[in-house]
Amino acid sequence: MILVDSSVWIDYFRGLPTPQADYLDELLGVEAVCIGDLILTEVLQEFVQDRDFDRAKDLLASLDIVELGGRDVAVQAATYFRRLRRLGITVRKTIDTVIATRCIRDGLTLLYSDRDFDPFVRHLGLRAALP
Repeated sequence: MILVDSSVWIDYFRGLPTPQADYLDELLGVEAVCIGDLILTEVLQEFVQDRDFDRAKDLLASLDIVELGGRDVAVQAATYFRRLRRLGITVRKTIDTVIATRCIRDGLTLLYSDRDFDPFVRHLGLRAALP
């Protein structure tokens, strides 16, 4: 299953022709795509118009929604953050650490365009949907 990060969803809904948004467009309706609960919040809060919000909400509600947090994920995310920091890498957003950790723990592949996930791929075994 492929978990799609907010960075990709936002580009997708804005119609930006990025490799990740284009790949997401190919996946929808063909592959198992899911969204995290906190990612859902990040994406929906970007919409200004009610009509656009409602359309996005309907589309996203049709996907499997993964609960990203929880006690075990929180502790493991902190462990991963500390491991990367010892390597001289500081992840800018805690939510990215939580997302990466959930994916690693559950064997989910992540479709993202946010460079903060790259160290998780290189050093911690996160599977990226695109090289």
